[in-house]
Amino acid sequence: MKKLSELALGRQAIITSFNNDDIYIKLMEMGCVPGEVVTIEQIAPLGDPISISIAGYLLSLRLDEAGSIFVEEIDK
Repeated sequence: MKKLSELALGRQAIITSFNNDDIYIKLMEMGCVPGEVVTIEQIAPLGDPISISIAGYLLSLRLDEAGSIFVEEIDK
């Protein structure tokens, strides 16, 4: 299991859990729910923030937010 912030550009993964209860609700409201497939679409030049594709739209996340989302990488 990896953190979303550790995925490389273009990789896909399935959200499995969260480790930060403080932003758990915020992430859930944005569509980051367990079982949802995410794709790393863009990474800012300095590495923060990242842009992910989830539930049919693009979402920008800071690395600390992405670091609190655990995912299981999908092999291509």
